Amino acid sequence: MFLEKINSPQDLRKFKNEDLVKLASEIRQKMIEAVSLNGGHLASSLGAVELIIALHYCLNTPTDKIIFDVGHQAYAHKIITGRAEVFSTLRQYEGLSGFPLKDESEFDVFTTGHSSSAVSLALGLVCARDRIPPAGSFKVVAVIGDGSLSGGLCFEGLNNAGHLKKDILVILNTNELSIAPNVGAISNYLNKIISLPVYNHFRESLVNFLSSRGPRAERLLKLASKFEEGLKGLFIPGVLFEELGFRYFGPLDGHNLDLLIPALKNILNIKGPRILHIVTKKGKGYFAAERDPVRFHGTGPFDIQTGAAITKTGGKKSYTEVFGEKLLELARLDNKIVAITAAMPEGTGLDKFRDSFPERFFDVGIAESHAVTFSAGLAKGGLKPVVALYSTFLQRAYDQIIEDVALQNLPVVFCIDRAGIVGEDGVTHQGIFDISFLNTVPGLVNMAPKDGEELKEMLEFALRLNKPVAIRYPRGEIDSLSDNKTVSKIELGKPEILREGVDFAIIALGSMVSSSLEAAELLKKEGYSGAVINARFAKPLDIESFRALGNKSKFIFTAEEGIIDSGFGGALEDLISKSVIKIGLPCKFIPHGQRELLLEKYGLSAKAIADKIKLVICPR
Repeated sequence: MFLEKINSPQDLRKFKNEDLVKLASEIRQKMIEAVSLNGGHLASSLGAVELIIALHYCLNTPTDKIIFDVGHQAYAHKIITGRAEVFSTLRQYEGLSGFPLKDESEFDVFTTGHSSSAVSLALGLVCARDRIPPAGSFKVVAVIGDGSLSGGLCFEGLNNAGHLKKDILVILNTNELSIAPNVGAISNYLNKIISLPVYNHFRESLVNFLSSRGPRAERLLKLASKFEEGLKGLFIPGVLFEELGFRYFGPLDGHNLDLLIPALKNILNIKGPRILHIVTKKGKGYFAAERDPVRFHGTGPFDIQTGAAITKTGGKKSYTEVFGEKLLELARLDNKIVAITAAMPEGTGLDKFRDSFPERFFDVGIAESHAVTFSAGLAKGGLKPVVALYSTFLQRAYDQIIEDVALQNLPVVFCIDRAGIVGEDGVTHQGIFDISFLNTVPGLVNMAPKDGEELKEMLEFALRLNKPVAIRYPRGEIDSLSDNKTVSKIELGKPEILREGVDFAIIALGSMVSSSLEAAELLKKEGYSGAVINARFAKPLDIESFRALGNKSKFIFTAEEGIIDSGFGGALEDLISKSVIKIGLPCKFIPHGQRELLLEKYGLSAKAIADKIKLVICPR
């Protein structure tokens, strides 16, 4: 076992190339075993094993810095950098994070989880390095994927890096079949030549010689540049990066260590902004992930022998499924309904809509800001856009929600999946801020259903409302709270009384309605009579309805699966001019772990809510 000999990246350099190939296989096996039990981002990490081995082999980490875009491809990085023995704790509470985490290891430069930021982070680090002596004392590498390039922030970083001419290496790891023909003997041979020191010495000498040719120097330099660009352009799709000010190398076979290591060593010794383009296979080394890389991009537990998902029994639908089915039903009745997502059709439940109405479905790539502004244009043109995004990724489009949708009062419906605690994906993915940041947007209606049936009704209501609307719902299966699958009429800003009581009232939002009902039932067994109200809206709140509820009970509690600061509870307290005991999440970054465990830890389980209420109404 070669992996047993790896305690740090320095140990890699003791291995021969053929041993590194065997090591890559062992790393893949360790990944597959851990993810089969805990779930995770498998396909991308399997595809990046050789790249990460080559990077740590050629760099002096952690002095030299590797910044992974998103970080879902960095499992091999964790294994190589001293975390192999605890890799089985991946995505478990107090275990390893599924993404780079700065507090977990000195090798993780930043905590990352969102796309397209690596180039900007790396460039900032480079500029700081060059300002603080000893200048240029370490190398900085940003690793991005083809998905990163669909985000505008990545191009902003590339544009600035090319302009500043800083010493930075960007590695572009792609797996699109459209570029596969460029990965061949001619391209590999040409790039081996271009990266060699002798070629680059010759190139610099030629430039110096031509520069001394007097009046003809400028013309000769242009001719030489065109010749080199033309030669590379025959085989290499790198002209765009060259125009941005980068030296371009590639594409290279990202699984060939015999090619990758020497090329990387040579390229690291070249100064200025450089891009090394490699091509890898998503899911490499595991038959099921190679066959279905989309499913294994982010997977739950599965059977290694068959690749089949291991699902919990119960057969309940998720909010995601209910949303996707209802939108498809409504779209069949109204051809003005269109659906937009940002590289997440399966994750948001829009895959069936895509397959049924491809001409009315828009996947804009990892470009949430564009998704929102694009939807504003669709709405202005008379269509009915429904934008489905995860809560954590909607954060990336806050300005566009305000300026391009709300300010224009356009009827865009935001369906916010994974709102609240998402669980194992952790600190970068918890959807706990959307209530607070959306409640500050003028004119936007902010809703949350108590169950799947109410989600269906809210979607219909939102599409009729003719103004900006957000509907938030959590990850996970649904417990139906609606009798006989009927939902009382939804009226703008008005709550629904689910249970009467005299000792206290819980006004719960969305996912917290179920837990609040359970809490009231627990307290009933101890002799306390509590009312439970389904708020339905975080904004607007009907003044008369909520003030009337406030006057009925001495103790008013609110429950929400979001941060308390600037949240639903605070808005209600301001409205009814009465003290409200707010139950929710603290304004802090929530770590990874099972959703149920985290809800209990932060006081949002039924028992925790009941205990909090009892402590207030009957203090010891």
